[in-house]
Amino acid sequence: MMIDTVVVAPGGAASSPGTGVSWPSIIAGAVVACAMTLVLLAFGTGLGLSAISPWAGSGVSATTFKITTGIYLIVIAMISSSIGGYLAGRLRTAWEGVHADEVYFRDTAHGFIAWALASVLGAAVLASPATSLIGGTAAGVSQGAVSSAAQSSGPMDGYVDTILRGDPAAQNANPADARGEVVRLFTRSFRNGGELKAPDRDYTVKVVAARTGLSQQDAEKRVNDVVTQIKADIDAARKATASLAFWITASLLLGAFCASLAATEGGGLRDGTWKRRR
Repeated sequence: MMIDTVVVAPGGAASSPGTGVSWPSIIAGAVVACAMTLVLLAFGTGLGLSAISPWAGSGVSATTFKITTGIYLIVIAMISSSIGGYLAGRLRTAWEGVHADEVYFRDTAHGFIAWALASVLGAAVLASPATSLIGGTAAGVSQGAVSSAAQSSGPMDGYVDTILRGDPAAQNANPADARGEVVRLFTRSFRNGGELKAPDRDYTVKVVAARTGLSQQDAEKRVNDVVTQIKADIDAARKATASLAFWITASLLLGAFCASLAATEGGGLRDGTWKRRR
């Protein structure tokens, strides 16, 4: 009869070669990375608010602020991902009987998985306040538009407005009704990515002339100026959103690289310390 003897090293626990993922270390690294991201975001928000100013000639320019914000997002991703990845590699259990190349791959995978989990957790944590903020702002704007228009905007309102459209210069015309119709007209036109149709533009010009006392030519110029300004603001918002998306993508990719690299460093130090203690 043969008796197998199992010797456990006093320096720490070793996992079986088949255990390729240490979820406790990954979760720990991801939670730390999320916490560091929130701390650095709060700090960056304070720096950003102190750097800008509504007064002319004070604070940084809009271009400088955008570039600085993008660079800071990359710095946040590098710092938080490196710390989280390092902990994910350093806190894992040792793999006995695993080739060095396989250990290197597993450590890299641990850092990458910790980064992915941290990204998902961060998106879930930040999505709620962002949604509430955007929703609250949109609700405030919508409430103001509805209050001024005294009507709600529905899918059929644009067609009904066209059917019931009258003479804006009539004595019994209600200014609130005309304003509400113009609000819905502008909202529908620019929400669909187009612009005012010729009949809608002519009607808007008549409303402006009747409400302001301007001549037909001056009212048309004012409408054209406002339409141009709306297009410029929409285009500026589009460019700012695209720029922010590119910066976020760059920060995420660099964060994944830093987390994977830091995990291999942490795993190597963990194995070296464990082998010396043996």
